[in-house]
Amino acid sequence: MFSKPTSLNTIAGILAASVLALFCGGIADMAFARTIYDGDWSVLVVANGGACNGSYRYGVQIADGTLVYGGGMATMQGRVTAKGTVRVLVQSGGQWANGSGHLTKSRGGGVWKGQGMSGTCAGTWVAERRG
Repeated sequence: MFSKPTSLNTIAGILAASVLALFCGGIADMAFARTIYDGDWSVLVVANGGACNGSYRYGVQIADGTLVYGGGMATMQGRVTAKGTVRVLVQSGGQWANGSGHLTKSRGGGVWKGQGMSGTCAGTWVAERRG
């Protein structure tokens, strides 16, 4: 069903944690006010084009509208705006992925694309609030 990501699939999986994975105990910039999106989320990333395939589910967190990833396999930068627009960049070595989409108070979704050692890939993501 769900498997651990490897190589280029790692970027796809980490993108979930960024999204969006987005997280996981990171500290957000205190200059931003709390948002309605803050909290724990479950994100499903589906690779459906290019050099990667499969689907991966991750638990992520949004803190003060900032996506913070504490998984250590990649760097991640991302934000959720006051209107719910999500933008994220994940990098690991020469590999990268960009994600974008939209969140409501309880769910969201969007698209992602990336470049890895085996080529390009793309897909979608869906998220739902936990807790």
